[in-house]
Amino acid sequence: MADLSSYRFTASHEWVRVVGSNATVGISDHAQAQLGDVIFLELPEVGTTLTAGAKFGAIESVKAASDLYAPVGGTVTEVNTALTDHPELVNSDPYGDGWMLRLEGAAEGGDLLDEAGYAKLTGA
Repeated sequence: MADLSSYRFTASHEWVRVVGSNATVGISDHAQAQLGDVIFLELPEVGTTLTAGAKFGAIESVKAASDLYAPVGGTVTEVNTALTDHPELVNSDPYGDGWMLRLEGAAEGGDLLDEAGYAKLTGA
């Protein structure tokens, strides 16, 4: 299991790891487990400006389709293109190779949960 002490989570199950003004975003292990096998992701284009809480894409699994929401605002600098051909990386490594996008100019928001707060939310 990844060391999640530097990760922050949303109530909608996205995670963010902010380093300076750069952030990496994905979905939690709990979320991928609830979704089941991920088969498709719709992610924004590089250069897209996101605001915290705004929809940035969608994820589809064999069980359901869900919208994805930005945990922090910023400008998309990179999208994990490996997920196009291998969406299952979200299931096998949600905090590593299954990351979804990177943002520049990010700042943590007030509604983010730390690892303990997220565990309490999910009952883990």
